[in-house]
Amino acid sequence: MRSIVLDAPGGPEAFRIEQRALPEVRSGEVLIRVRAFGLNRSELFTRQGHSPGVTFPRVLGIEAVGVVAAAPDGTFAVGQQVATVMGGMGRAFDGGYADYVCVPAGQVRAFRSDLPWSMLGALPEMLQTAWGALFRALRLSAGERLLIRGGTTSVGLAAAAIAKGLGVEVAATSRHDSEVLLRANGARHFILDPGEIADAVRSIWPSGADKVLELVGTTTLADSLAATRSPGTVCMAGMVGDRWSLADFAPMDVIPTAVSLTTYSGGVEDFLAMPLQALVDEVAADTLSVRIGATFPFERIVEAHRLMETNGAQGKIVMLTEGEE
Repeated sequence: MRSIVLDAPGGPEAFRIEQRALPEVRSGEVLIRVRAFGLNRSELFTRQGHSPGVTFPRVLGIEAVGVVAAAPDGTFAVGQQVATVMGGMGRAFDGGYADYVCVPAGQVRAFRSDLPWSMLGALPEMLQTAWGALFRALRLSAGERLLIRGGTTSVGLAAAAIAKGLGVEVAATSRHDSEVLLRANGARHFILDPGEIADAVRSIWPSGADKVLELVGTTTLADSLAATRSPGTVCMAGMVGDRWSLADFAPMDVIPTAVSLTTYSGGVEDFLAMPLQALVDEVAADTLSVRIGATFPFERIVEAHRLMETNGAQGKIVMLTEGEE
């Protein structure tokens, strides 16, 4: 099988494709014939050398969709459509950047869909993050006002669509003039983001946002907190700004009174808890809008990572291991 291997941290050109033997699948595991996988910023950080626990060489990839090739315990049927995310994929063990991936059965979910693999490959981690951040971390309810900081990210676009369907009033931000894109994906309000938007948010909602999904990260976190009403909640679930920590963090100065700050990183338990089949069905029925930024064949992984690094996709980047059927 083909595997995209990273021997050591580096630029996109550090990836190489090599032929490897199929993984040996044991009891409690599932061998998946990968048909598509989405790219994620955590993989970009690992490639850049920001994941100290990862040993090399490593096949990256925290998600994959495909069909079951083998399941010794009979937990899944051969040929069944499945998705898998997280659980150490691409970090503790080789992940989805390959023709086949072997994962614990407990992190695999079956689904049924006639959607193309190019769309299915975009869904697992993106929907898991959007759904989990909105409903587990932010406890979003109908009628609330949600600010999405970093609205043109794949998670931001999915979150806006999900929130709109719930009956939430959404405002979304971008550093670029992306008003048409954001409104088409569920945002009622667009805010151009030069780095400080708290005043702009309060010009729309004088008391501030009820909930804030922070996808840019620590570079804008303090300003997002300032844009939140009291009481309200900010969830940091992304780091598009590529900064991991706050310098000279003074909680009493940064966090307004009665505004809560939480995070969401997601995991296998969150993937198992989300309504995967229902969300896939909504995408198929076009009642949940999901934007694909770009698709690439397997061999163009270097080009795909370069696009992700420049934040130029405006949607999910999906890799296909072979052509659509």
